[in-house]
Amino acid sequence: MNKIVSLLCLLVLLSACNSSDDSDSTSQVSTTFVFTHNWDGALIRDYNFGPIQYVNANGESIGFERLRYVISDIIFTKANGEEIELDVYNLVDLTNEVNMEYTPETQIPVGNYTNVSFTFGLDNEDNAENYPDLNSASFNVPETMGGGYHYMQFDGKFINSNMEEQGFNYHAIRAVDNVGANPTFPQDTFFTVNLGAINITNDVEIEVKMNIAEWFKNPNLWDLNVYNQTLMPNSTAQIMMYENGQNVFSLGDVFQ
Repeated sequence: MNKIVSLLCLLVLLSACNSSDDSDSTSQVSTTFVFTHNWDGALIRDYNFGPIQYVNANGESIGFERLRYVISDIIFTKANGEEIELDVYNLVDLTNEVNMEYTPETQIPVGNYTNVSFTFGLDNEDNAENYPDLNSASFNVPETMGGGYHYMQFDGKFINSNMEEQGFNYHAIRAVDNVGANPTFPQDTFFTVNLGAINITNDVEIEVKMNIAEWFKNPNLWDLNVYNQTLMPNSTAQIMMYENGQNVFSLGDVFQ
C-alpha cells in the first residue's frame, strides 16, 4: 500500500513540474515601442514645429517642419546569446504624430533579455524590397542614387551666417557615390540601435527616446551653412549623419 501511495505522489509531483514548465515556456507577451522626441531633454511634439526656437551645438537657430524615419528588424537577445528577430518595420512620423506607438504582431516569451535592439533605416536586403505604404508616403530614393528608401527625412529652416532664413533638408539614405546609371556605395549607413537589457515579465511598453539635437552634435559638429541641402548625393554628409546617429537614441521608461 505504501508503495502505491509513493508512486501516486511521484506522479502528482511530475505532473505539477511538467505543468509548470509548460506554462513558463509558452508564456507569450506583447511588446509596444513608444517613440518620444526631445531637444536635449525638452520634449518635442508636433505643435513645436514651425517657429525657429532651438539652437544647435554650432550656434545656429533652427526650427522644424518635418521629421519622419523608419526603424526595422527588432531583435531580443537572451542571456545564452539566442536572438528573437522580428522582421518588421515602422515609419515614425513626428510631424503628424503617426505611428508613434508600434506593437509588432509577433509576441515574445517572458524573460530577461540582455539587449533589445533595432535597425535605424533598412539594411541592404530590406531596402531592396517593395513597400507600398512607403511608396505612397513618397519615402523612395531615386534610382540614380541606388533606389530603395530614405532612412529619415528631417526638414526645417535656420538662420544662416548672413542672418537670413534658409531651409535645410537633413535626409539620411544609403551613402552613394557616382550618382547616375551606375551608382556605387562607399559605406553602409543604416545602423543598429542597442537599447540595453530589459527584464520582460508581462505585456510591456518600451520608450525609445530620440534626442534630435544629437544629429548636429557628436562626433561631427554640424555646420548648417555648409551642409544644408542636396545632401542625398553627398556621401561625406551621409557618413557624418551615420556617425552622429550613434548617439541619438536611448532607452526611456519601461512599463509592464
